Amino acid sequence: MNLLSYGLLGMVAREESSGYDLMLKIQPYWQAKHSQIYPLLSRMEEKNLLSSRWIQQSDKPDKKMYGITEHGREILQEWMLSHLSAPVTRDELSLRLFCLWLTEEEGARRMVAERKRHFLERIDYFESLLASRPQHTPTFGSPEFGEFILIQKGLMNARAGLEWCQMVLGMIPREGTTSLQEKLVSSI
Repeated sequence: MNLLSYGLLGMVAREESSGYDLMLKIQPYWQAKHSQIYPLLSRMEEKNLLSSRWIQQSDKPDKKMYGITEHGREILQEWMLSHLSAPVTRDELSLRLFCLWLTEEEGARRMVAERKRHFLERIDYFESLLASRPQHTPTFGSPEFGEFILIQKGLMNARAGLEWCQMVLGMIPREGTTSLQEKLVSSI
């Protein structure tokens, strides 16, 4: 099983869900599309990790709801006790910043400003998730605890990213201003 499978299994262990519901629930923490989720759910059902039932809906197509089996719970608990893999960093902006010397100030400012907008959107998103939750802080051992600390992590990462963008934007000269190198040369 891959990591996405374990994540989906964990979400179903908490609450019976449809494939569409799972896609929405996992988005804040893991990028996954319908085309990845539905085949995984089918394979997990074939391996007796999940069970399913159909719910008839009058105004929409019927939907398939997934629940975890006892075997699925055992597999999930084994995974929870296994060692973590190192985090993976894969960010196009990082690759572009490595080559930043190849662009003009305006192009550099545009890239960082785009990422700044992304972080502002993420802050709004995670703040809205917090606002929609009960105001009490969940305790360790409750099903809500993991979700709460993940929302906090996302919010803190977005705020740190925003702060970094503001720092970088302050370091990039405005178009038409004298560059740092030109200033150093003229002061000699």
